[in-house]
Amino acid sequence: MPTAPIPESPDNRGSPIETFLVFLRLGLTSFGGPIAHLAYFRTEFVTRRRWLDDKGFADLVALCQFLPGPASSQVGIALGFGRCGWRGALAAWLGFTLPSAAVLVGAAYAMAHWAGLATSGAVHGLRIAAVAIVAQAVLGMSKALCPDRPRRAIAIVAALTALASPDALGQIAAIAIGGIVGLAAVPALPLELHERRDFHITHRAGVVLLVVFASLLLVLPLVAVTTGSPRWAAIASFYRAGALVFGGGHVVLPLLQAAVVPQGWISAEAFLAGYGVAQAIPGPLFAFAAYLGALLPMFPNALVGAIVLLLAVFLPGFLVVAGTLPFWEAMRAQGPAQRAMAGINAAVVGVLAAALYDPVWTGTIASKTDFGLALAAFGLLVVGRAAPALVVIGAGAAGWALALAA
Repeated sequence: MPTAPIPESPDNRGSPIETFLVFLRLGLTSFGGPIAHLAYFRTEFVTRRRWLDDKGFADLVALCQFLPGPASSQVGIALGFGRCGWRGALAAWLGFTLPSAAVLVGAAYAMAHWAGLATSGAVHGLRIAAVAIVAQAVLGMSKALCPDRPRRAIAIVAALTALASPDALGQIAAIAIGGIVGLAAVPALPLELHERRDFHITHRAGVVLLVVFASLLLVLPLVAVTTGSPRWAAIASFYRAGALVFGGGHVVLPLLQAAVVPQGWISAEAFLAGYGVAQAIPGPLFAFAAYLGALLPMFPNALVGAIVLLLAVFLPGFLVVAGTLPFWEAMRAQGPAQRAMAGINAAVVGVLAAALYDPVWTGTIASKTDFGLALAAFGLLVVGRAAPALVVIGAGAAGWALALAA
């Protein structure tokens, strides 16, 4: 049954500048990935600032886990909408994303201008850390998203599909199969309904935003094919990656890899090195798109490429969360939608498992020493519960030391 919006109070409204500064601080300090980001958000906005209560926050988290896109960034965007509308949403996204994007653009400049950096011992250590981090993500996601036999079977089929067709079409097919099989075979428990907030988006605006989201999925590839432009092809690929990611930022890895490495735009070594750097800094993993954009050769300069592809990968998540907010309360109670999403979430586990093998493992682990360092990093993450940033920095230092000793 629909519930009335939470009444407005003086604490429910604010300025875009205030919103930007709050999220900028979070973007500078929120290490640990999407789950950790949500914990930081709860502490900041529920406990400290009281922008909303626990029920309202849980409702936003449920919505953003349900939708494609970077879940923690989408929660921040929704909080910005609730605080001061469109300007607040843009301020929240910019503040949270800017620090990590800036660091990754700097890493791309270093990779492009210092000969041999991509194949140095320190960068090889970063790539080995990426192996451990992706393995940890596969393990954790499989436990949470594949709790029964039907979903484990979906994950296996998705992994086989992605391995058989390692390009973007194979990954899209795996996700689509997961949704179809989930709709038919996966049980889903009804979600608990929480009190609804007013996010200052009308139903009409929501429809327009969802139409734009879907239209761009079709129009951008057509523009790329019609013009034959590598620039438009990159924009279309990054938009598609942002539109098809379910289950966390790690899942964007195989989609972006398929978009840039097989075409020869970026080497596998530089790709994995940048991914390793992205693990060592705070903020959203989707900011990795800025690193790739800065290295791609089809833009006028590195900064333009970084900005364009950063916007391309985040835009679908922004559109879909803004377009869904007015309809979320009714949609989340529908059993078919829950079953399809359960299948999709299981499929992305399989897609990520395939990416763990190729390109992450095959492009990095070449010796017993590499395997030993990867195993040590995995142990620190899973058994020692060490911070990913510390593990990445330690692996980079170990790779540098091993290269000196060789």
